[in-house]
Amino acid sequence: MGLPAIHASGLGKCYALYDRPADRLKQLLFGARRRYAREFWALRGIDFEIAPGEVMGVVGRNGAGKSTLLQLVCGTLQPTEGRLDVRGRIAPLLELGAGFSPDFTGLENVYMNAAILGLSRAEVDERLAEIIAFADIGDFIGQPVKTYSSGMFMRLAFAVATAVEPDILVIDEALSVGDGAFARKSFDRIMRLKDAGKTILFCSHSMYQVEALCSRAMWIEAGQLREIGAAAQVTAAYQASLNAALAPARASHADTAANPGTGAAWITRVGASADGCEGTELALRSGRSDLALTFEFAADPALPVPAVALGISDANGLTVASASSHNDGVALRMQAGRGRASIVFPRLPLLKGDYWITAFLISEDGVHLYEQVDRCVLLHVTQTGLEQGLVTLAHEWQA
Repeated sequence: MGLPAIHASGLGKCYALYDRPADRLKQLLFGARRRYAREFWALRGIDFEIAPGEVMGVVGRNGAGKSTLLQLVCGTLQPTEGRLDVRGRIAPLLELGAGFSPDFTGLENVYMNAAILGLSRAEVDERLAEIIAFADIGDFIGQPVKTYSSGMFMRLAFAVATAVEPDILVIDEALSVGDGAFARKSFDRIMRLKDAGKTILFCSHSMYQVEALCSRAMWIEAGQLREIGAAAQVTAAYQASLNAALAPARASHADTAANPGTGAAWITRVGASADGCEGTELALRSGRSDLALTFEFAADPALPVPAVALGISDANGLTVASASSHNDGVALRMQAGRGRASIVFPRLPLLKGDYWITAFLISEDGVHLYEQVDRCVLLHVTQTGLEQGLVTLAHEWQA
């Protein structure tokens, strides 16, 4: 397979933290005799390889060290220990617009920022029409950037950054820029780079985007590499960790009385059962197992009784089906600010695969969302038949 595009071995980045500003000077003057700083390892002991043309996702909580890793790969930070080899031309999408001057026009910033990214003036001239068309900010291209809205600023920055023809593209949450239409256009452009065989390192809090873009993913936790493997496997493990971390708080919340006048409502518990087993991770048989889901909630007694909804998504985040008590015309009941709803899916029609349940607590008219609990139940579905797709539809044959 040849040399990897990115190779990290024992990679670590340490920062010196000072309790008082004066300690910085003391460290400079007397550091040989006494240490005035505390060590903070943003990353340590990171080992991984990314092959040319591979798309690797990076997931983890805020402060886990993800952005530090991306900056090390891009060369804007230097490692404290370990080795990092990066082979190829890099286009970073970290802080969009870094290097833009607010007093320069959009056009002037295009040339300046493209030069920072390694393009010659002739190369910018060749790509200019495409950059302007993609940014789609009209006559504002000739106005100072300080007059731009935040969306216009991000659109132009993204257009410039992706105009570079990189060997390696490093992305940090860039797909959230602009409005929905532009975000989709941005996603499509990155997908074309993926199809062109570019190496991509993609960091996001959107598990759907990570699974849609990436073949593999790594999970960074407290500066350590917690897990690396298939994208669907890593994102599922990470999401399960988030749900487990929320469980104590949710249990505490469940014991909290719903105080009148607060206008609050929340889900206190989601339960699932099938084939005599209960839990938040179940094994089911397609077309044979009956899936029962139970939702418990609490709400301000002064509120109209909320409705419950659920979504079923596959391992790629595609919504397969949904249901809500509001749409089905089922009126729920509460007693002393607490309620419960159950739903049964007889002879579950889902075909082989892994599926997630997401729970929603919504207003009685279906307009307001009180709470959403993502991926609270995991279903492992097996099948004996040869049907293809995600679901099997009820049908009758005639001959």
